[in-house]
Amino acid sequence: MEIETRPRPCGAPNNGATVACVILAAGRASRMGEGGPHKLLAEFDGVPLIRRCALAALASGVAAVAVVTGYRRSDIEAALEGLHLACVHNEHYASGMASSLIAGFSAEPAIHADGIMVMLADMPAVSTADLDALLAAFRQSGGEAIVRAVCGGKRGNPVILPRALYGAVRRLEGDVGARYVIEESGMPVVGVDIGVGAHLDVDTPDAVIAAGGILKG
Repeated sequence: MEIETRPRPCGAPNNGATVACVILAAGRASRMGEGGPHKLLAEFDGVPLIRRCALAALASGVAAVAVVTGYRRSDIEAALEGLHLACVHNEHYASGMASSLIAGFSAEPAIHADGIMVMLADMPAVSTADLDALLAAFRQSGGEAIVRAVCGGKRGNPVILPRALYGAVRRLEGDVGARYVIEESGMPVVGVDIGVGAHLDVDTPDAVIAAGGILKG
């Protein structure tokens, strides 16, 4: 069952459900070209993309933020310097996204939360207001539904997974994300339309430039 909604963060009932944000930033960015610039270090309005995503999360109503690093760990961590968040290194990042999800869901900031918001670090158009809309929908559900961003009815990111699914995420293997867990969960899914930001990622140099970014690093 999927219900599309446009919750109003200021007016939504809050049942006290806490949500931690896990930002996935461990991948090799292979579509940027061998030895090319890292997409997460591209600057948008003078700010590295990974820092821009982290700032959006920190300004939202999430209880804590953890960034999963892997490829070029030191550069990513340097771009996040001074921010109040946890960096969790995934030494198995080359095995695929599942290992990064497991690392993030096992991190101290996440394990005690009622829900975990999974945020991809290469989506420059996702705003703090978008994240707060997702949080409002999760709290309206009493923390008992999957909440994901959509655009025009088509699923996108970020997504919030309730505590009941943490174990299933930690059992994932290989280069798979949370889609399988969502499809097999049998839980209600609430879609929140946040516009084109739900689909806009920057996997190539051309995509970075088209989205208004400047290649760096």
